[in-house]
Amino acid sequence: MITFKPKQVTKALLAGLPPRARDVLEKRYGLRTDGEVFTLEAIGQSYGITRERVRQIENYGIQAIQKSEEYKKHYDLFIEMQKLIDQLGGGVIAEHVLLEELSTDSIVRNHLYFLLVVGDPFYKGKENPHYTHRWFTEKKTAEAVEKALRAVHQSLNRDELISEQEIIERFRRELTGAAEQHHEDVLKRWLSMSKQIGRNPLGDWGPSDSPNIRVKGIRDYAYLTVKRHGSPMHFREVAEAIAELFGHQAHIATTHNELIKDGRFVLVGRGLYALTEWGYTAGVVKEVLRDILKKEGPLSREELIDKVKKERYVKDNTIIVNLQDPNLFKRLSNGTYTLAD
Repeated sequence: MITFKPKQVTKALLAGLPPRARDVLEKRYGLRTDGEVFTLEAIGQSYGITRERVRQIENYGIQAIQKSEEYKKHYDLFIEMQKLIDQLGGGVIAEHVLLEELSTDSIVRNHLYFLLVVGDPFYKGKENPHYTHRWFTEKKTAEAVEKALRAVHQSLNRDELISEQEIIERFRRELTGAAEQHHEDVLKRWLSMSKQIGRNPLGDWGPSDSPNIRVKGIRDYAYLTVKRHGSPMHFREVAEAIAELFGHQAHIATTHNELIKDGRFVLVGRGLYALTEWGYTAGVVKEVLRDILKKEGPLSREELIDKVKKERYVKDNTIIVNLQDPNLFKRLSNGTYTLAD
């Protein structure tokens, strides 16, 4: 994708610097053969100077390169990088995305990053709580994209999960005219700038701080598994599906214990769990019967069976047997059932 060799270019740019300035830049940006990046503190200790002095030397080195004849000689490559930012990101792109697009080699990426820092046809947006490090060629475009990303995040409920197509459509609506000028791949790259919006291992999108996105344990894996399945699952099936979907070994007993303890799940049959958000309520069959009658008043046996089976995976006879408890239910003269006094 790039027509120049980053390592050769950085070597040429560094060659004209005093030895210490060159050494500081090589260490700070991982430009040596091992690719190791040093902190200001570590470099300062090696020279017996303060971290602030190291920073001054770093800034001096960069400014010296930008004023050098070697920089002017290679200026076309900086224009090439500017065009790549426009081509790949429509004028603004997350730093990690740009580097990943340009090379699979981590050391080469270090050299490319250094060239981005040295170059002047583009600008860096520093990382903050809302966005990752990003590079842009036009401030107006960058501001429009960032504003749209904030609006998309505000439109998401805390535990909402939506498809990639839906997140792109929401993004398009917020971008208005800017979206029409760019391919969907560019919109996806823009989404990757946000630290507040994320994608889970199954490709669903939502707030990045939600457990549905930042999956941490069996409970979160189980939730995504059952949600994707779309209907109640036996805990054994859940454990097997977690291994299949996420490549994460889930012990059956552990999975069952986590399902019991998590309020996002409700037991709806022998070993069968559904999601609470689907409208199922907790409790045994008698409790379900009691809640239905308390809410709706007297109902026939058939009506009760129908309503309970929307809440629990049980046989008709199990519901009928539970209705026979005289301490909880009473059969009226017209054949309907109500709560006992």
